[in-house]
Amino acid sequence: MRGGEAERSSATGAYERLLRAIEEGEIVPGSRLREAELAERFAISRTPVREALGRLEAQGLVVHEPHRGASVAQLDYGQVSELYDLREVLEGTAARLAAIHASEVEVEVLEEMVARDRAHVGDAMTMARTNRQFHRQIHACARNRFLQGMLETMRLSLVLLPGATTLASPSRATEALDEHVRIVAGIRAHDGDAAEAAARAHIRAAFKARIRILQEV
Repeated sequence: MRGGEAERSSATGAYERLLRAIEEGEIVPGSRLREAELAERFAISRTPVREALGRLEAQGLVVHEPHRGASVAQLDYGQVSELYDLREVLEGTAARLAAIHASEVEVEVLEEMVARDRAHVGDAMTMARTNRQFHRQIHACARNRFLQGMLETMRLSLVLLPGATTLASPSRATEALDEHVRIVAGIRAHDGDAAEAAARAHIRAAFKARIRILQEV
């Protein structure tokens, strides 16, 4: 691999590792992001780290402040509320379209994902990861590239949500899985109204759980 290609590859790798660290809570909102420390952490030069930080800044995940440098962006209560409002609309639309377009095999995959996740209740990090996979599978079933683009942009903002995952509570995790069951039931029945209503209710319940977390932060 030539020098320029290697540097671009390193920048992409640094971006993906930084995003994953933020998404999984290893680097929390408000944390300072020092190029030298990140370069040492990823065992790469500072140039690809700088490019990765620039990409994250363009996506709104990193901010630069005078005399402080780069840090992970933070959402205030109003922004969190706005994010969940949009999420309810987009996830509801995705579920409605999935009810129209999902194949029998895809419905079976969704059902298997919900059944599998029953074994992960109590494991917050695994639940958070498989929850993202479940929603991405619905997005894929929706068959709408423009909606998927909006959902992906929203997903990036979701990594900035303050506090632990709402699925850290076993009771909430169990409730969320029951909500997933209702979403999939609507999709299996090819009932767009039911699928959308279930998805919207799911996001509203997630927002309530997030508010409880915010009250404790």
